[in-house]
Amino acid sequence: MIELLHALILGIVEGFTEFLPISSTGHLIVAQDFLGFKDVNDLFTVVIQLGAIAAVMWYYRQDLWSRTIGLFKRETAAIRFWTVIAVGCIPAALFGLFLDKHMNSITVPAVVATTLIIGGIIMWLVDRKPVHKHTDPVELGDITTKQAALIGLGQAVAIIPGVSRSGATIVSGLMTGLNRPTATAFSFYLAVPIMIAATGYKMLKYRADIAHLPGGLPALGVGVFASFIVALLAISWLLKFIAHNNFKMFAYYRIAAGLVILAMLGAHWL
Repeated sequence: MIELLHALILGIVEGFTEFLPISSTGHLIVAQDFLGFKDVNDLFTVVIQLGAIAAVMWYYRQDLWSRTIGLFKRETAAIRFWTVIAVGCIPAALFGLFLDKHMNSITVPAVVATTLIIGGIIMWLVDRKPVHKHTDPVELGDITTKQAALIGLGQAVAIIPGVSRSGATIVSGLMTGLNRPTATAFSFYLAVPIMIAATGYKMLKYRADIAHLPGGLPALGVGVFASFIVALLAISWLLKFIAHNNFKMFAYYRIAAGLVILAMLGAHWL
């Protein structure tokens, strides 16, 4: 029973933090360590992302369906959209395969704390840059392959725990000239294929380890469901928030969270 409760808590953490620029993986690593939840080859951490993926697909279901149908109909706008999505995913796919063997050595609270602080400082600096509305693309269809490639590099770096996939892609988008709403929406769309690929890869490679997870398959189900519900609420809130606010609040939070984790490590609480 305690394993299911832990899975519920971790699913809520995943859903709340996945699309906020504060690192879901980083928070899950710290939460698992604090709860004494023993993940196996990061399987639970990755698989419960299915809930967050489903939340994005449900939130944008009409647009995704329209663009997918448009692709089969060979519509220019749809082909262009899926091309920039593919370009944006390539760096993370390559870097992820390279880093997979070394993930266990860097999936630790000390790395999370460091990257949270560094990422927070970078986010604060980038968000200070004035936004020139007359030059910023306001539609996802306006994003170029060059911009997508640069944003994709940000997503690749985010494989390191604590960096934050959404944070890295949003900041990269701002640096390439996108406005906040467009950068955030593109970050959400970019998450779908790369997270599906990462989850599928982990499940296929470590499928035999599912039975060895605390709580087994039922715990995974609880975590995925909790992640879906909470992520759906988080997406809706974030899109409304960034329409009228900047990301400095998240930058301050990242820095503070990193310092708290370092303090907890110093006190041997983690």
